[in-house]
Amino acid sequence: MTKKVPTNTVTRDLCDLAKPTGNIYETVVILSKRANQIALAEKKELTKKLEDFKNDRDTMEEVFENREQIEISKYYEKQPKPALVAIAEFEDNEIFYRMAKNESEEQ
Repeated sequence: MTKKVPTNTVTRDLCDLAKPTGNIYETVVILSKRANQIALAEKKELTKKLEDFKNDRDTMEEVFENREQIEISKYYEKQPKPALVAIAEFEDNEIFYRMAKNESEEQ
């Protein structure tokens, strides 16, 4: 991650989060969808890196002794949570979103 995202929970003003959308519930939906995208991307990346260590003959002793695999896992554990990254992106206007039109608005 190139930008500074807090790794722990930060208290935020709900009114500030709701300003861009005009509704805190719409903001929460946007943030949750973005957090899910980030989590899925991180999971795919971690799985791809850990596949390099996969061996059908691994015993429990061999798994515990693989330092590189442990270091990769620790790196991902220290990363900020996807929800915190999504909030930081939202606050920096880095998330593109659009509102679906209601049928009553189109008439």
